[in-house]
Amino acid sequence: MVGTMDGTKQQRRGNTRQRIQDVALQLFAEQGYEKTSLREIAERLDVTKAALYYHFRTKEEIIVSLFEDLTKPIEDLIEWGREQPHTLQTKQEIVRRYSAALTEAEPLFRFMQENQATVRELRIGDTFRDRMRGLKDIIIDPEADLVDQVRSLSALFTLHAGLFVMQDLEGDPERKRKASLEVALDMVRQAHEHARRDR
Repeated sequence: MVGTMDGTKQQRRGNTRQRIQDVALQLFAEQGYEKTSLREIAERLDVTKAALYYHFRTKEEIIVSLFEDLTKPIEDLIEWGREQPHTLQTKQEIVRRYSAALTEAEPLFRFMQENQATVRELRIGDTFRDRMRGLKDIIIDPEADLVDQVRSLSALFTLHAGLFVMQDLEGDPERKRKASLEVALDMVRQAHEHARRDR
């Protein structure tokens, strides 16, 4: 019985934490990170500031926790990729899974895109760069020429373009995401085939 009660408390605590993250991100998007206060986040949640403090003491803590939670699949993906053979199939699977992770965490990546100065000041900027380097090391052939190394790296940024840059293009968001993924997969294929041919 005690174990069940503890589990229920843990679940409620997790749900509250997630609600705080979601509401904070929504407010940051609506009025900007700098202009949003913890008091406003608490008011939107209809909780006291003390209740909010139980989970997060600062806005920075909220963003860092969001980043850690939402980009965990990318960290797992890098670990998976490092254990796989350096094949075209592995590289393309990395690109597919990265596309899915970006889509899942789209509000966070939108925040990062629109608040680059804030991201640079927080440790999430360095962590994100480290994760991009981890992905890069998996999909780039070390022996590939510079053009193909750029092509492989550009595949990852093509997925980012699908989320942000292509917003102004006409069309369904999911179709645009799939189009970006198709282009990214093709770039990885070209780079991989050129590297194999030039050996």
